[in-house]
Formats: sequence, C-alpha cells, structure tokens
Amino acid sequence: MILQTAVYTFLCGCSSEKPYSDCCAPIHQDLREATTAESLMRARYCAFTKGLIDFLYNSFHPTTRRFQQKAAIAQWASANKWMQLEVLRATETTVEFKAHYLNANGEVEIHHEKSTFKRTQGIWYYVDGRLLS
Repeated sequence: MILQTAVYTFLCGCSSEKPYSDCCAPIHQDLREATTAESLMRARYCAFTKGLIDFLYNSFHPTTRRFQQKAAIAQWASANKWMQLEVLRATETTVEFKAHYLNANGEVEIHHEKSTFKRTQGIWYYVDGRLLS
C-alpha cells in the first residue's frame, strides 16, 4: 500500500501570488527580512489578514510607535475581512496601495493610502500614511 500525502501551498495574503512561506512569513518572523518599503507594506497588509498585532505594532517606526495602541490595531484588523491588496505605485520610501475589505456590515470598502517608510539601522519601518480618495 502506498500512502500519499497532499502538500498544500498557501498563497500569501498580500496578493503577490507567491507562497506565504516564501513571501511575508520570513518578514513576519524578522523585520530585517523586508528588503524594500514595498515588501514591508505587503507584510503589514498580510499581518492584518492574520491578526499579527505585535508585528504591526513593531513595524511602526520607533518615532511614531508610541502613538499607536495595540488594542486599536487589533480592533481594526479583526473588524474587517481583508480581501485583496493592490499596490499601485512604489518608490524607495513610499507605497501607494488600495486595500479591499468587507467592513463589519458586510459592505465592500477600499482603503486607499500613500504610505511613507523609513529605513533605520538596516530595517524598514512604516512611518505614516495619507488617505487618498
């Protein structure tokens, strides 16, 4: 009798079409694995889909982290069903994206933002974002 096991590859929640294990998982385990602002942006979106609140908190730049509250991050992450990430434009330090999600009422919404990132001591961090219409 031959026993066969199925191997499942889960695509990353950041919409990259790559396996999670080869995309955002290494960054979730170690911020130093983010090599660009865009890779950190994708990992942050994926962290929202997975409820990785500590990662989201720790990926804020140290100068802005103190203004964040883990409870508020957790509430935003869990209140919505994250559907898709669209990266529209990326430069060395900015990423414009649209995050598609279902809100608590089951309505489709789009969070359109231009985010700013800063690399400090070789690690990329999220600084802030500006909502776009």
